[in-house]
Amino acid sequence: MNGPLPEEVLHRWFGYTTFRPGQKEIITKVLEGQDVLAVIATGGGKSLCYQIPALIREGIGIVISPLIALMKDQVDCLAESGIPAAFLNSTQDFRDRRSIEESIRDGLLKILYISPERLVQPVFLEFLKSIRISLFAIDEAHCISQWGHEFRPEYRQLSVIRRTFPEVPIIALTATATPSVRNDIITELSLHSPAIFVGSFNRENLIYRVEKKEDGEQQLVRFLQTHQNESGIVYCFSKKQVTDLAAMLQKNRFSALPYHADLPKSVRHETQDRFLRDEVRIIVATVAFGMGINKPDVRFVVHYDLPKNLEHYYQETGRAGRDGDPAECLLLYSRGDYRKIEYLIEQMADGTERQVSLRKLHEMVGYCESRACRRAVLLTYFGEPWDKPTCGNCDSCHSGRKTIDGRYHLSVITACMDELSDDYGVSYL
Repeated sequence: MNGPLPEEVLHRWFGYTTFRPGQKEIITKVLEGQDVLAVIATGGGKSLCYQIPALIREGIGIVISPLIALMKDQVDCLAESGIPAAFLNSTQDFRDRRSIEESIRDGLLKILYISPERLVQPVFLEFLKSIRISLFAIDEAHCISQWGHEFRPEYRQLSVIRRTFPEVPIIALTATATPSVRNDIITELSLHSPAIFVGSFNRENLIYRVEKKEDGEQQLVRFLQTHQNESGIVYCFSKKQVTDLAAMLQKNRFSALPYHADLPKSVRHETQDRFLRDEVRIIVATVAFGMGINKPDVRFVVHYDLPKNLEHYYQETGRAGRDGDPAECLLLYSRGDYRKIEYLIEQMADGTERQVSLRKLHEMVGYCESRACRRAVLLTYFGEPWDKPTCGNCDSCHSGRKTIDGRYHLSVITACMDELSDDYGVSYL
């Protein structure tokens, strides 16, 4: 194929001199016109795997992204590098959308970000038929799979890409996909003999710890005192918890701010920018925070509440230590958190989604309560072999799990259960 070499584009437009593991191989396959499924851990450089081919191949690269905020962040970053890119979404008025479409027709743009909902609109598909498309990139591709942790029905409709544009290469990307999810992505997108790249899920510099949550606030304060003047993220389950916990940390003289979806957009952007500039050290957030955040020196990630599944947990801990230096991941675990999440899942209308979510929650609990190496449990879950006796970098491997002879305690509990004639909860028992 005519055009600059990937290394030249990497250096000229992105300022790097070498590729990360797997990037060059993925880019080469896309440049050759082959479909690709790429599973690359958070912080592994997924975006370059479609941005570089889009800059080299003729036409415009169409990127399907589920998050409006992430689209804007990506386009802003590309614009700073001088790369002609744009997005189309519901935040724009008719005049803005028309202007972008004219730029596309005139061949002035190389990358366009859109939502899956827009892609499947018949009018927009007709527009795409009228232009030269270099590739389709489907970000967060696990959303396609009903066995994934963030299934979105509209993603299932993306099979229209292959039917409508049979000759255009498709690259599906995700940071977390079990073997069953990978197979589902390939089937649903009708990928043609795709090249499959699965990077290692092992983040050797991350230290994994799980503690029983007893006095959560004090446990968090003690932990943060060991990370003075370091940047980190504290994830919470609810927006109220975020607000309360951020206020508590501020009272204890920590540099902390809250972040959740109900805050005004301008406040969220300012908070994110201040975090990136080290003007604030700690962000207390729901899962709404972190997508596309490119901050390499996050030294800790705390899960104050139990994550819903191992995919969320892995993605969120993956925002720590992207510079390769040691970073600590603490999870405060309580059965009470499990019961809250279980109750919410039970309210789901869709039976399959409810069943999948419950199974994933139980797997999350299994990770917390396992006496095995944390790293071994994580890697095995994602289908990566692990045959080492210890990782040396998690609480289980550092100190082992203490055990007791619980036969006497069990006999007392059983006797109490026999004496209770009605149903009582564990706390009462």
